[in-house]
Amino acid sequence: MKTGIEAIAFDVAKIHLPIQTLANARNIEAEKLEKGLGLLRMTLPDLHQDVVVFGANALTKLIDEHNIDLNEISRIYVGTESAVDSSKPIGSYLITLMEQKYGAGVLETCDVVDFTFACIAGVDALQNCLDFIQLHPTKKAIVVTTDFAKYDLNSTGEYTQGAGALAILVSANPKIIAINNVWVTSTKGVFDFFKPHRTITKEQILLNNVNEPWFDILEAEITIHKDQPVFDGQYSNQCYMDRTRNAYFNFKKQKNTTETIYNNWRSIVMHLPYSFQGRRMLSEIYTLDHQQKTISGEETPAEYQTKLKEIAKSSEYREFVSEKLQAAELASSLIGNLYTGSIFMGLLSTLSHFYNSKVEISNSKFGFLAYGSGSKSKVFEGTIQPEWKSAISKVQLFETLEKSTEIDFETYERLHRKEQKESIRMAKKEWILDRIENKIPTLIGARYYKWID
Repeated sequence: MKTGIEAIAFDVAKIHLPIQTLANARNIEAEKLEKGLGLLRMTLPDLHQDVVVFGANALTKLIDEHNIDLNEISRIYVGTESAVDSSKPIGSYLITLMEQKYGAGVLETCDVVDFTFACIAGVDALQNCLDFIQLHPTKKAIVVTTDFAKYDLNSTGEYTQGAGALAILVSANPKIIAINNVWVTSTKGVFDFFKPHRTITKEQILLNNVNEPWFDILEAEITIHKDQPVFDGQYSNQCYMDRTRNAYFNFKKQKNTTETIYNNWRSIVMHLPYSFQGRRMLSEIYTLDHQQKTISGEETPAEYQTKLKEIAKSSEYREFVSEKLQAAELASSLIGNLYTGSIFMGLLSTLSHFYNSKVEISNSKFGFLAYGSGSKSKVFEGTIQPEWKSAISKVQLFETLEKSTEIDFETYERLHRKEQKESIRMAKKEWILDRIENKIPTLIGARYYKWID
């Protein structure tokens, strides 16, 4: 029995800052970001948008474009690292909004839950849903990935920001790609990238020298959450390489083959914190699994890294990147990091590229190398199905991205600092964050959304 992805829809922020603009403002050489990292734009939430909005918009598109009967949906599993609440999952918000639009009680028997493991949480949700469909082939499931990759102003991650969501229909009728049931994981607990709870004492905060009620917090220390992560870029890259390398070669063992696995993959889809991250991280796997190995294993660490850099600059490796990786990078250049949605946007980018180029890829294999900080990698593969073109014909990924509204640097900083008081673009045929309750004691912080026609 085949299981896999039947349909995909997406929603990304509709405003963007050109990387050239950011580079000029930060006195960074733009060419290093554009040609070195593959960055052209970064997308940002408008005032009326958050991760619930992005997820709800992507889910609504999926339902409408594919005429989904919600009575057939047994679960909606969400991958995110941008939760709006530490208890109430984004999935519960999505259920509420879908019933608001499509009818009360239509998803009452649908299971919902949020998965959190940095950028790999959406892949975790997908694997879980695939297992469910294997046991219940008449059922269907939906995976939603939704995130806002926000970094501190002037930080080394600032130029990789992005925001958006994808909704993925999982079933035993995988019109896009059938996923092989061989999955391999490599996990290790590290602090390469994380979003810790910070604390500050009440004595450290005085507002107009008046004692404040602190929202009924009785503890002497107050916990503060920041959307922006704590991270070590070089260490995180090394963890990415280590986990992915180990998962890849364990996948090869599971397949019980001595062949070079990536030679069997028409395209390779990886987690892309920035567009060219995959090509930078894959050079080691490419070299170690090459039929004519150029690394002996006897080099010093410095010699080893030097050889990897030389290989990454070789014409052969660049041709490999162009053939197997580049199609997945195209959307990332125009969107930025989507955290849990990054690898799925890479898949959609690849499919859209081949669709627009009129290249037939039916029955070809795609390899997936997923990664989430903290840290974990999963490697799996799938086979493109004969109906893939009709299944993505309504997506119009690149056409949609071209309609994005450019903002200036001052507007960007106001949005980042939450000083912007009006939306940049008028909402139309989409969900918006309507209000956050701040008066009723038993509902403080409750978020309310509405559909705008």
